[in-house]
Amino acid sequence: MEDAVVIAGADGAIDWVGPAADADIPAGVEVLEAAVVTPGLVDAHSVVGLAGALNSNVGPVRDQDQLDRSAPIQPELRAIDAYDAAETLVEWVRSYGVTTLHTGHGPGALISGQTMIVKPRGSNTDEAVIVPARMLAATLGNAVTSNFDSPGTSSKGVAMLRGALIGAQAYQEQARRAASGGPDDPQPPAPDLAKEALVRVLDGELSLLVTANTATEIAAALRLQREFGFDLVLDGAAESYLLLDEIREAGVPVVVHPPMSRVRNASFETASMLAEAGIPFAIQTGFEDYVPKTRVLLWEAAIAAANGLGREGALEAVTLGAARILGIDDRVGSIEVGKDADLVLYDGDPFEYTSHVCGVVIESEVFSRECR
Repeated sequence: MEDAVVIAGADGAIDWVGPAADADIPAGVEVLEAAVVTPGLVDAHSVVGLAGALNSNVGPVRDQDQLDRSAPIQPELRAIDAYDAAETLVEWVRSYGVTTLHTGHGPGALISGQTMIVKPRGSNTDEAVIVPARMLAATLGNAVTSNFDSPGTSSKGVAMLRGALIGAQAYQEQARRAASGGPDDPQPPAPDLAKEALVRVLDGELSLLVTANTATEIAAALRLQREFGFDLVLDGAAESYLLLDEIREAGVPVVVHPPMSRVRNASFETASMLAEAGIPFAIQTGFEDYVPKTRVLLWEAAIAAANGLGREGALEAVTLGAARILGIDDRVGSIEVGKDADLVLYDGDPFEYTSHVCGVVIESEVFSRECR
């Protein structure tokens, strides 16, 4: 829409959207002007807030909480207990237009912990969080075997995951039978935080976000989904172009690797191939081993746009498409009356390198007025 006005209400929601000629702007409100306005960007997978900009886990500065290497399977670890709303990277990603973050424990363990959804605002986690637990983060392949003595191979890793899920099924069944109260029914199982988290996956309350980049890893993740029936979201999926039919038939969405990431056999055209195949997908910033631990989501989307996805497809992959995969598209991802007033203002085409983010609004609150 050209020459448009968006009115953000005092309650944090969008009150009105339409042509400027028809707008009835309330007296006394702050007016922001921009060449282009988009919905706030939604980062579909990040570790920001757990991983910090200083990249240190030694001495007095420790800001790397995204991966605990004490055990390969720890589904009980909650992102909400480690997220730092005051971390420098939170403000940094917000200044580049990200208004919603799906963040938490990162790849590198068979199950590294839980993820959450936040708005990059506030001085504490309670002010930031909108979904306290959304997915369990899992990883297949060499990214795990390089961090732990066991599993030492990919097949061992899948076997260990299957064992953990089967154990959770048994825990769930014992709890169900104990609750029925019959004379021959067992006692309730002893509380087990890890099994309880996995039961939430089996029940569909949490999705399983599986980092799988090779075709072998992706196929293994799809087999696990068929066996246990959980909601699967593929993460990374560098070689997903080799299994497009299988992924589509399984009804599995993909949070595709950042196009500029250096993943083996990755392609700048992965996102466009997923779009052509009709597979729901989003673009992420992911996790980097080096400072600053994240990427600029807008720039990653721009690379996908220039390699077959196009501007509209790229914008959707970091707004409404991402929101749908995260299950929050009723709140964010598009500029519609009643949705959160999350907006990004630009001085030019968002996907041109010479353009800048010149304003960020989250639920009607202006967080940035400077071009960056």
